[in-house]
Amino acid sequence: MAVSTTSPLFLLYVGLFVVAALACFVSLTRLQRITNADTRRGLWALLLTSGGWATAHVGFLVSSTISLQLAWYTFGLVLGLAAVGAWLYFCSAYTGRTYHRNPTYRRLAIAVYIVLVAVKVTNPLHHGYFTTTAVATPFPHLSVYTGPLHWTAMGLSYALAFVGYFMLLELFTEIDLDTRALLVLVGITGLPVVFDIIGYTTPYLIDITYEPLGVAVFAVGVAFVYIDQFDAIQLAGERDEPIIALDASNHIRDTNRAAQTLFPDLDGAEGTPLKTTLPRVADCLDSDNAILKLQQEDHLRYYHVTETPYGTAKAGLGRTILLTDVTDRERYREELVRQNERLEQFASLVSHDLRNPLNVATGRFELLREDVEEIAENEHAAAIERALTRMEDLIRQILSLARDGQPVEQWDAVLLSSVAQNSWEMVETNAAELRVEDDLTFKADPTRLQRLFENLFRNSIDHGGPDVTVSVGVLPDRPGFYVADDGAGIPESDRESVFDPGYTTREEGTGFGLAIVAETVAAHGWKIQVTESEIGGARFEILGVETVE
Repeated sequence: MAVSTTSPLFLLYVGLFVVAALACFVSLTRLQRITNADTRRGLWALLLTSGGWATAHVGFLVSSTISLQLAWYTFGLVLGLAAVGAWLYFCSAYTGRTYHRNPTYRRLAIAVYIVLVAVKVTNPLHHGYFTTTAVATPFPHLSVYTGPLHWTAMGLSYALAFVGYFMLLELFTEIDLDTRALLVLVGITGLPVVFDIIGYTTPYLIDITYEPLGVAVFAVGVAFVYIDQFDAIQLAGERDEPIIALDASNHIRDTNRAAQTLFPDLDGAEGTPLKTTLPRVADCLDSDNAILKLQQEDHLRYYHVTETPYGTAKAGLGRTILLTDVTDRERYREELVRQNERLEQFASLVSHDLRNPLNVATGRFELLREDVEEIAENEHAAAIERALTRMEDLIRQILSLARDGQPVEQWDAVLLSSVAQNSWEMVETNAAELRVEDDLTFKADPTRLQRLFENLFRNSIDHGGPDVTVSVGVLPDRPGFYVADDGAGIPESDRESVFDPGYTTREEGTGFGLAIVAETVAAHGWKIQVTESEIGGARFEILGVETVE
């Protein structure tokens, strides 16, 4: 069939679908600015399939033979159906749902797609999907008459597409940001249905699917005009916290209701610099302290201020400011700091008040030792000396317990083998042996970590004997390490009590060694548990360390 290349309407049709294809393909280059990966993938698939669909329409219109026209038309049917799946994937991801990740839905979608594609490509055998005839109006072209299988597939496609529209409409109506522009763009994607109906029922338009034109307008609008707002709306849909959207010049572009309630000055502040309208928020972003304190009526609240640049690859395109209420956490942290300060003051006071008379007693005892020659053989004098030494140990360990329980503020990368070896050298080990089975690099306070190992090593030697073998290694299935020995072990009934201050099974022990270990572990945010080693001894496992590659 000869194709008319002079009809203005024909040229208009070809031109519109060429522009639609180019708009979809060019818009693909802008999608890297979309933050959410799933949304980016869904929109990429939608534009790719829609651009290919428009290209197939161009091929259908300009081809000079019926066989080529049919091939292009069938190719367009296949891509059009794929575009429905891409649309649903995009809508699910953009609205924060997980349908697109559900394995059952994905398998079902693939199965339906394969069945419908098979029906379309085998149309020459059954002719149940469409038939064709050459017509001369409104310009010479191959007119397609749809059959019952077409209407079944089209009904399913439009029903699924409507589900996507419903998800987007629900998002746009629930959040507080201005969504009118995006709502119009989404509406335009459905507008070509009107042209479909006109083409099917009247001779004024040819009977062809016009959906790629609507997707092209949507693609250009999102990718080139409203991409920052597109990103901000998705973030706002995922959050109930106050949100402030800024443009590339740090001027306020949009806010949600929660932000306006928190900051009344935001009312009518669109277009003004953040520094001028909310200087304290701007200062939080520019400083190392991201906590904003706000006095609300008769109580103080704390907000963690974070920013998310638009796009994954570039900054400077605008950003979204999120304020998360962390009042409970900050109050707990401040109370913990005050409690630790009181604890250290108490420990220092007690140790100071005890150390003074202890030093006097120790000094007088040394003078007595010099004056009385037989004192070294006196059992009462020996008991006094042991008591004075024990008091000194208690004072030292009370101070250590108070200080090691404070939250860690200085984190450094440490090597398990190095810390273990250095700590072993600080302990009186006699004939004991240390074995470092494997190694690990993780973050910790090196000084406190060394005291942790020293106390664990002393515990193994005190309870396992002078020739005990102590092993240090990495936990095989979790981020952490262990210290184990081949001693007598710890009875299961005592494993919860061994970390209590003052708990000891040795008459000469202070009972603070493992308590200091537990406090050090807690100060790092780790966890510790007692189990049995492979050969029946004690095994202490420290869990939750942050490893360093």
